[in-house]
Amino acid sequence: MITKLFSKIFGDPNEREINRARALIKQINTFEHSFNNFSDEEIRKKTDEFKVRIQKNGESPDDLLPEAFALVKTACKKLMGQEHKVRGHKRIWDMIPYDVQLVGGIILHEGKIAEMKTGEGKTLVATLPLYLNALTGKGSFLVTVNEYLAHRDSEWMGFLYQYLGLSVGVIQHGQSSEEKKAAYDCDITYGTNNEFGFDYLRDNMATELGDC
Repeated sequence: MITKLFSKIFGDPNEREINRARALIKQINTFEHSFNNFSDEEIRKKTDEFKVRIQKNGESPDDLLPEAFALVKTACKKLMGQEHKVRGHKRIWDMIPYDVQLVGGIILHEGKIAEMKTGEGKTLVATLPLYLNALTGKGSFLVTVNEYLAHRDSEWMGFLYQYLGLSVGVIQHGQSSEEKKAAYDCDITYGTNNEFGFDYLRDNMATELGDC
């Protein structure tokens, strides 16, 4: 009863978040319309432009969110029907984020929880904030629950990131220090909670900085 009463007085907090995101969705779709005629090269150049605007011109990821999300959506459209390999098997790209998935990406970027059911496209939703935050040059990380998912999604979504002009790596158990350094140096890195956690511990036990 108390919860219902508060909802009547103040409104449902989830509904407020969605309503707030709708204004951003309009901006994203407006930018996407202006990007539709971009060539493959122009899309990659836009990524380079975003990096400069954040890393040198002082704009924040929040400032670029509508444009960056729109570019990811445009890239998804450009890739439709193209073939790539995931875990050694051929796969056809067939995903373009819906508005509700853009909302999920906005919520994740803001450091909040986006609860989604199986089949609602969490894997694609994550690409939006991952791409945006990778533009800072500080690395963007996807933490998942098992190595199969980490490896699969790094290749599956890597097809999109690479088209956009970003590098992607994956952290796995048994890799050499050199392999892990290469993965961590990528714009976007996939891995499991266990492996990220143990890498942190290994770095704290290293006797030389070069071994971190």
